[in-house]
Amino acid sequence: MKFMKSGKVAVILNGRYAGKKAVIGTKERGYGHAIVAGVERYPLKITKNMGKKRVAKRSKVKPFIKVINYNHLMPTRYGLELETLKSVVTLDSFKEPSQREEAKKAIKKLFEERYNSGKNKWFFSKLRF
Repeated sequence: MKFMKSGKVAVILNGRYAGKKAVIGTKERGYGHAIVAGVERYPLKITKNMGKKRVAKRSKVKPFIKVINYNHLMPTRYGLELETLKSVVTLDSFKEPSQREEAKKAIKKLFEERYNSGKNKWFFSKLRF
């Protein structure tokens, strides 16, 4: 599909991560699928009277990576351009569990940096439905 491009934010419709937002990574096989990196646990709300330690704890993001069929993705108008995301989320990162964990750690770092900088606020907010 032409509109399922790398860097596009999509909502996952089926399965364990239904209702979660994810960024489309790469497409490497012949059939219609995408390798996505998404947010499994969103950061919590922060108020101005919270201390630094509490803010740091509530700003954590838990990511996931998965190969998902296009039929189970709903693309949004938003994009999340992370250059290093393409190099981290590849088909090679699914070969061994240790590689998968390394990829998740790298994505967690990228997502938390992006969240703390205040960019892409919509991506890090929970879907209300």
